[in-house]
Amino acid sequence: MFGLFKRKGEKPEELSREKGRSGESPRFKEFAAQFQPEELTILAVTGANGFSGGRMRDDELWSLSTGLTAWMEEDSPDIHLGETGLVTLGDEKLLDFLRQRVRPDNIIKFRGRVSEDGKRLLLLDLPEPAFDPDLKAILEEQKKPVTFWEDGLGTFTLDRRVNWFETEVDWLGTQVSLTFDVDEERADCLANAKVLLAAAGEWNRRVREFAADDLLSLANDWNQDLGEEDGEPPEITREQFMERMELESIEIRGSGEFDFWFGDGELFLGHSIHVSGDLENGPGEASMEG
Repeated sequence: MFGLFKRKGEKPEELSREKGRSGESPRFKEFAAQFQPEELTILAVTGANGFSGGRMRDDELWSLSTGLTAWMEEDSPDIHLGETGLVTLGDEKLLDFLRQRVRPDNIIKFRGRVSEDGKRLLLLDLPEPAFDPDLKAILEEQKKPVTFWEDGLGTFTLDRRVNWFETEVDWLGTQVSLTFDVDEERADCLANAKVLLAAAGEWNRRVREFAADDLLSLANDWNQDLGEEDGEPPEITREQFMERMELESIEIRGSGEFDFWFGDGELFLGHSIHVSGDLENGPGEASMEG
C-alpha cells in the first residue's frame, strides 16, 4: 500500500492513492472496513510522539499509529479537539518513512477516513507538511511547558511523551527522578511522595533487602554463566547485591502504590531492577527487566 515500493527515480510525493490501492491486501481491506467510506482531506496537529508500530507473530503487516491532538477537514472550519489516533497498516519500511515524515508537534495534511466512533483516522496516503492559522494556535499552546511547584519536592514538569509529571528529588544524597501519572489524583500522589521521602532510609533498606532476597539467586546464576573457563567467579553476597543497586527513579500513585527502578550495577548485564509495592504493605514484587 501507499505505493511504498516505488520505481527508480520516483519520489514519494508522486505516489498516487490509486497506485497504492492496487497493492492493498485483504488484511488492509478488513481493517479499513472499521472506518466510514467517505474519504476526506484532513489537516491535523500531531502530538508529542511520532509513529510507532507492532505486529502479531503471524501477521504480514504492522499496525502503525500516532496521536493527533486536533484535526479538521480541509474545506470545513470545524476543529475536532482531543486525542485521536492516526492509524494504518504497513511494513517496517513504511514505519521508518512515517517516523521521518510525521514529526511530533507539527501540522500535517493527508487523505483519511473517520472511524465509526470518531476516535481514529485511517491514513490513506503519505502525509505532507501543512499550515492553518487556527491549528497553528493550538500547536503553539500545546508546546508550552506545563509546570507546578510543590513545597518540599520542587518543580514538576509535564513530560508529554509519557504523560507524567516529573521532578528531581534528593534521596539519601543522590538525585533521583520522582514521577506520577497525569491521570492520578495529584494531591494524593504528592502526599504519598512526602511519606516516602520522610522515611527514605527505612524505605531504601526495605526495598533493597526485598530485591536481594528475590533476585540474589538469579544474579549468581548469571554470574556463574559468565565466569571464565579457568575459574569460578566469587559468589555475590546479599550485601554486595544491595550495594550495587543504583536507584534511578520512583513512581508514586494516589493509592499509595509505588515502583522503584534501579540500575543493576552490572548484576544483570545492564538490565533494570524493578521493585513494586505500596505504602501500607511495603515491597511486594521484584523483577529484572529491560
